[in-house]
Amino acid sequence: MANQTASYVLLALCLLVLVARHAEGRQPRLVPAIFVFGDSTVDVGNNNFLGGTRKEGRANFPQYGVDFPTSKPTGRFSNGFNTADRLAQFLGFPLSPPAYLSLNRRTVRSQMFKGLNFASAGSGLGDHTGRSVVGEVIPMTQQVESFATVVKHMYQSSGSRRTASLLSKSIFFISTGSNDMFEYSFSRSNDRKFLASLVAAYKDYLKALYHLGARKFSIVSIPPLGCTPSQRLRRLEQMGTQGCFDPLNDLSLRSYPLLAAMMEELAHELPGMAYSLGDAFTMVSFVFANPQTPDWSFTELEAACCGEGPFGASGCNQTVPLCGNRDSYLFWDANHPTQAVSTIAAETLFAGNPTFVNPINVLQLTKL
Repeated sequence: MANQTASYVLLALCLLVLVARHAEGRQPRLVPAIFVFGDSTVDVGNNNFLGGTRKEGRANFPQYGVDFPTSKPTGRFSNGFNTADRLAQFLGFPLSPPAYLSLNRRTVRSQMFKGLNFASAGSGLGDHTGRSVVGEVIPMTQQVESFATVVKHMYQSSGSRRTASLLSKSIFFISTGSNDMFEYSFSRSNDRKFLASLVAAYKDYLKALYHLGARKFSIVSIPPLGCTPSQRLRRLEQMGTQGCFDPLNDLSLRSYPLLAAMMEELAHELPGMAYSLGDAFTMVSFVFANPQTPDWSFTELEAACCGEGPFGASGCNQTVPLCGNRDSYLFWDANHPTQAVSTIAAETLFAGNPTFVNPINVLQLTKL
């Protein structure tokens, strides 16, 4: 029975990949706008414009962007597109909306009705998350405040009725929480209290966005962080053995049911709110268990494509070796997926079945 279930899930996932790729090539816009919040998994260059951000918090130098259409670094922590880009494409946009900080007052006003990206690499749900590692970041508090400023401009430009209608039909895509968990894992004290505070903060930000007009949320949970190259190296150095760093994976796994329960509670509390919650832990675990399918072929699941030293975890820059076939690598650098993995993630969020996305997928969310 277990093998039959696994075979069914694999077939369903492969079918959704085909459906999503077909949709990507000919899809009209399914929503008027997409607004993106979160960390480096969805940042498209906001940190490029922060004067106090150290190199660890930037991706505006080679080899980043080697497979982007321009073959130039953009600020994305990827060899090409990231998950925000891919999801936007499935929704009918050419790529993620632009980084908010890349725009001036005039261009913000021309872009705001199509969407904006507020995400910042290194940031988290906590106001101080990331600062000790990368310096200046844009925490979720500030990301939401920036969106509030944009909403004010929208009301001034188009009035309350049109703005409220547009926002209620738009997708609010959020990927955050990993950096909070990374930092906490180095000084663990009370796991239950930490996870509860993380989910409580998430709830507060979602409520703030709701009261600004957001109604449709696409949320990505925290993946198995302990399996990234940086954390494999951490296990090797601390324990002398190879494999994923299990204490961090345990935290990641325990966070999902708390997040799912909070989302369900919030949807009952806030009239008109709808959401799609992607289970990133299950998604990534599934790819680990099934590296070879008709739709993808990963031959390197542990080491970074761009980096050197054990697991390629030393850091990505123009002086380190670069793998040849990026699509065969799960990880691009010490902590981030390749474009190939981001594509699978976005496809699953967009059209996945309840094994990976609950209570509905993003495509279903657009039809509400």
